[in-house]
Amino acid sequence: MNRITTTCLWIAVAAIGVGFAMLHPTESRVMGQLPAQATQSLSRAPVMLPQDLPSDRTLALVTFNRDQRSQADSWIEGLNLKNDSSISWVRIPVLNDPGTSEGRSDAKNRLLERYTAEAERTRMLPMFMDKAAFARSTGLTGIEQSYAVVLNRQGDVLARVEGPFDATKAQTLRETLGVAK
Repeated sequence: MNRITTTCLWIAVAAIGVGFAMLHPTESRVMGQLPAQATQSLSRAPVMLPQDLPSDRTLALVTFNRDQRSQADSWIEGLNLKNDSSISWVRIPVLNDPGTSEGRSDAKNRLLERYTAEAERTRMLPMFMDKAAFARSTGLTGIEQSYAVVLNRQGDVLARVEGPFDATKAQTLRETLGVAK
């Protein structure tokens, strides 16, 4: 083959590759994976994560310590989650596993004292596990910030933002959730 034919062949192969990449749906770009775990909502309902998430696309507000609660609360207020039923959402506090059922019970009791409304308790899905391992698995950059992530029932992280509510970040989440503003 001559040089021109070889160059044209490489360009054609590259164009086909770009074409396939553009046809590939963006939602298959998974950013991480929610670890599978049996848990209980604070209302004592058994939940198997991720398959028991409330919808095919669920907003999860993930926190790693109590100082991050206000960041999660800012998303609840900023997206009007308590009044807008178009977004399915949960809170996932990630807690280091104390290693005993008594220790886990104590941690849940502290959450129960803080979250007294039944609606809050139903959405609260505490996960007892190594925080750093959770962050790695879900593709988060660390445990120093809270995160708002969009999950599907396979546990795929389809979108994620960190820190408190921000309108631009919220738009990214809304687009992934498939809800209008």
